[in-house]
Amino acid sequence: MELAREGEAVGDEFSTQLVQLESFIERVQTKVLLSGEQDQLNAIVNIHPGAGGVEAQDWAEMLHRMYLRWAEKSGFKVTILDYQHGEEAGLKSTTFNVIGEYAYGYLASETGVHRLVRISPFDAQKRRHTSFASVSVYPEVDDKIEITIDEKDLRIDTYRSAGKGGQHVNTTDSAVRITHLPTNIVVQCQNERSQHKNKLVCMKVLRSRLYERELDKQKAESRAIEDTKLEIGWGSQIRSYVLHPYRLAKDHRTKMEIGDVDRVLSGDLDPFMKSYLQAKSQQAVGK
Repeated sequence: MELAREGEAVGDEFSTQLVQLESFIERVQTKVLLSGEQDQLNAIVNIHPGAGGVEAQDWAEMLHRMYLRWAEKSGFKVTILDYQHGEEAGLKSTTFNVIGEYAYGYLASETGVHRLVRISPFDAQKRRHTSFASVSVYPEVDDKIEITIDEKDLRIDTYRSAGKGGQHVNTTDSAVRITHLPTNIVVQCQNERSQHKNKLVCMKVLRSRLYERELDKQKAESRAIEDTKLEIGWGSQIRSYVLHPYRLAKDHRTKMEIGDVDRVLSGDLDPFMKSYLQAKSQQAVGK
């Protein structure tokens, strides 16, 4: 800008740097929005048609194709895990794995019921039909839970055993009590003759308790995802795709609208995803 004031011809260079800066800012903003604990994970997507037979099954197939195209454009790898063909057209169910950094963070916004309004290609009288399909998105979590215990998080107390066990057990500080400070879990053992053996038993019990705690945490997260599901029908849709009598794709949560429905069905979902992430972030700040 200073060079421009001095009369230098820097307009083209300035425009190029401005575009690069805007692109950089957009990437940073997206990274900030995708800051959830599981956002960086791969995603597992499941699509089911609602009631309506071939109409709904064909709509489910259209959604399947839409997400595959989005994944391809976004640089994600897709592995089909299950695909059940419809009787005449479309699909009865599909499950696929979207692999890549932040796949779940983006696709989590798609969980819910999707509604299509169009002139049916399967209706000889060319009547308008409304179809529904549900999309469920889960983070791909490794079943193996690794429990790492930091010694700094432990308070270890030794004391004299009070139970039966012979002269040695009753006269030495062989019993061990371990408190895991972050979770306040307390385990203790006094059955073994040596303090070392009692400590090993305590650590084994503590690992089991922490493992169970992590399992409960994962189950709670899965329940939270399940709670976002709604009945596949009227009044529960998160997004509508209208092809007749007008053309419009509208997200009912963020109120965002795109007139070029064909572009959306071809996998251009980023505007919807980003508006959802922004709304979610603003809602979190408001709380």
